Amino acid sequence: MTRTLSILSGGAAQGLVEAMRPAFEAETGCRIDGTFGAVGTMRDKLVAGEPADLVILSRALIEALARQGCVNGASARDLGAVATAIAAREGDPLPAIGDAEALRAALLAADAIHFPDPQHATAGIHFAKVLEKLGIGDQLAARLRPAPNGAAAMRELAIARTRRPIGCTQATEILATPGIVLAAPLPRGCDLSTVYTAAIATRAEAPGEAAALISRLTADSAGALRRRLGFG
Repeated sequence: MTRTLSILSGGAAQGLVEAMRPAFEAETGCRIDGTFGAVGTMRDKLVAGEPADLVILSRALIEALARQGCVNGASARDLGAVATAIAAREGDPLPAIGDAEALRAALLAADAIHFPDPQHATAGIHFAKVLEKLGIGDQLAARLRPAPNGAAAMRELAIARTRRPIGCTQATEILATPGIVLAAPLPRGCDLSTVYTAAIATRAEAPGEAAALISRLTADSAGALRRRLGFG
């Protein structure tokens, strides 16, 4: 019978896990069953009792879950830091966002803005704060296109039919989505860099396999892959 490794993960780590999947499954005989989405939603699933062996969320959430006894804090390992960034459709002019005023102008020029859940997603929560900081939240309300998570938001951006759409989410999700390109990280004063951390769930049924995948995800030998996929 094929073993299964269940993962609850923020969408920022999906590209890295998928890149590791073929070799891991071939070498271990263990199938990865991953659920990826907004970090807050994944946390809520774990706390509510959804089965998981491995959890990949922001470091702050992993530390909180360790205090709650939901993950093994001693098993926690950082994958790296991910910048929140602006995306554009492939072929569209890239917006200039070198500083806060340029970002403000680029957002005001867009006719649709795709981003993840402003209640549960790291990038979505932060982007909503940026809009308020720039004083344009109300002005842009009709143009905002929130999605359940960053991957869904970027897929919507890729197929958008408006003339000047842009998006905002974690750089890893932008780089993993066909049809869009990363314009630039959010500029200083509006920026956010989030460290993502993997840990073994307390109720894990496959802790050995979870530890093996953590080792692969965080290995020095995988450093170039992590950087290519958007981890700093």
